[in-house]
Amino acid sequence: MNTAAAAIRIDEGSPGSVRVSGELTFGTAAAALKAIDAAVARDGRSELDLAGVTRSDSAGLACVLAVLAQSAERGRKLNVRHMPEGMHLLASVCEVEGLMA
Repeated sequence: MNTAAAAIRIDEGSPGSVRVSGELTFGTAAAALKAIDAAVARDGRSELDLAGVTRSDSAGLACVLAVLAQSAERGRKLNVRHMPEGMHLLASVCEVEGLMA
């Protein structure tokens, strides 16, 4: 397993939800995008829980936005829960909060 994949963990144990934990940063965003999108696509998941994200940056925010866009393209609404404060502030500064609702 590469370092990026080891730094981010995806848990599909809760019905309807995908839980993300670890660092969602430039170093992990590409691998995380693939893993999160695949997990969200399975079984019509409707919630992305970010409570376990310990660190994020603009690439992490872009990853979450991409997952939301891909889910919308499939005709599914994905709710983001427990967004880390830093990601929330970055979304506000970038004026993309409305896309996360």
